[in-house]
Amino acid sequence: MRLPFTKMHGLGNDFIVVDCVSQQHSLSSEQIALYADRQLGIGFDQLLQIEPATRPDADFRYRIFNRDGSEVEHCGNGARCFAKYVHEKGLTKKNPINVETVNRLLSLKLSDSGEVTVNMGEPDFAPASLPFASDQVASEGFGRYSCEIVTSSKPQRIEFSALSMGNPHAVIVVSDLDAVDVAGLGQALGAHRSFPKGVNVGFMQIIEDQRIRLRVFERGSGETLACGTGACAAVVSGCRQGLLSSPVEVQVRGGRLSIEWQGDGTPVLMTGPATTVYEGTLELPDN
Repeated sequence: MRLPFTKMHGLGNDFIVVDCVSQQHSLSSEQIALYADRQLGIGFDQLLQIEPATRPDADFRYRIFNRDGSEVEHCGNGARCFAKYVHEKGLTKKNPINVETVNRLLSLKLSDSGEVTVNMGEPDFAPASLPFASDQVASEGFGRYSCEIVTSSKPQRIEFSALSMGNPHAVIVVSDLDAVDVAGLGQALGAHRSFPKGVNVGFMQIIEDQRIRLRVFERGSGETLACGTGACAAVVSGCRQGLLSSPVEVQVRGGRLSIEWQGDGTPVLMTGPATTVYEGTLELPDN
């Protein structure tokens, strides 16, 4: 079986996108992990799968698989690539597009400049939504917690904010992003027993009240060049603590995103680019 795909990226967070509206297929987690390998396969952070909608208010259904083959709930950079893909392939002429994920309905709008704005929905601070199992009461109502983790260097207690953007995030404020052990701390907190399904760990350095630097260690993928939901989580966390003012420019290793949030009860708006790299075909075994 021949399965066409498109390689895309959002600020260096890279994907292959496959159309399951026009054709049906099923990739195993082992196949996804092989194709994601940057030495033995194509190389990508996540696979984006476009399917027919299952609800009347959606135009498409959108599924996301990490490079280890595990399925996750949400990907902001992937959503922008999704919007560009369905327009380039002529699957729809609608603008904005309504897309259903595992737990949200997203609105994606393409601008004349080629950037995409995604209505990411409202952030959720309820621990059960991540899920996050803690007997602590969030300090000062800002969703801030602390826990002890163990890295290769030593045990240490870290403070973080916990919230869901449709997927789980922990946000840590740091003074010097370049001095942080992103992989060590990210892996340790991501695997902490308080997060039974894992968590994406963001490290935020505040430059000024409308500009931050951010690195994110994503569960199932490791550190990526950009994380859209991580950028949203960081800005929401900073705004809620009075450290940031919307809109905020988020500088990730792959470029810049613009994040807007007007406070509790309002959705987060993320704007950024989406880039098509090349077209290819996977040769799948006949089953």
